[in-house]
Amino acid sequence: MVFSSNPLSLSVPDHTFESWLRDSGYLDVIDDHQTAAAATTTNASTTTDSTITIPITGFLYGYLVFLFSQLWTLLSLFTLNPFSKLTTNDFSGETPSWTKGFFGDFRSYSFPSSVSQARLRVLENVKRYARNYASLLILFFACSLYQLPLALVGLISSLALWDFFRFFSDKWGLDRFPVTQQVLIRIVQCATAIILIWLNVQMALCCALGVSYIVMILHAAFRKLTPVKQPSRARDQQLFFNEEGKQHRRG
Repeated sequence: MVFSSNPLSLSVPDHTFESWLRDSGYLDVIDDHQTAAAATTTNASTTTDSTITIPITGFLYGYLVFLFSQLWTLLSLFTLNPFSKLTTNDFSGETPSWTKGFFGDFRSYSFPSSVSQARLRVLENVKRYARNYASLLILFFACSLYQLPLALVGLISSLALWDFFRFFSDKWGLDRFPVTQQVLIRIVQCATAIILIWLNVQMALCCALGVSYIVMILHAAFRKLTPVKQPSRARDQQLFFNEEGKQHRRG
């Protein structure tokens, strides 16, 4: 079902209807409405500008203001915590399709019209595509290790060190000597830290985290919100409309 901006505008305020859309999971409707509202505002300003002669300096000033507003929208995303809505359940489900779900087509992307829309998209898309972003992180980390062979050697060496420790711990029965076992664990931890730092494994990890974070933020901000399958969606709509209709008749 396709909503207009507010089908019950005579009896329900816009903010109440938008709150119900958020609570019911119709975030794609809010996203489309914000995009349409921004497009209407842009067309109105373009029509006004076409009928009024504007000096060149005024045009450049307006263009710079528009450019800085778009830049501010992107920069504001880096002050947002995109993982605030994540739960462990987001990583336990199925991975969304990489073609239709994650990438989509060119119509699946648009520049966010405002900071609020960009934040809405980031929070929701990070939750939806958490498994995809985790896979990209692993891919970028593997590429970083490929570009830094010493880091790959350091990672393999640290894993081999812990594997040897576990083998000899089981062989010698160190679990019967907890104090000795804890001392050896601390020694192995220090040796692992030295290996990782000396062979620049942290550099590969930082590069992978930085690139994957930027890709995640940009993709989540530009990716439009798509409808989520909800079996009770039609029923929720009917209940909302019936309830608001009853209140309107009582009033």
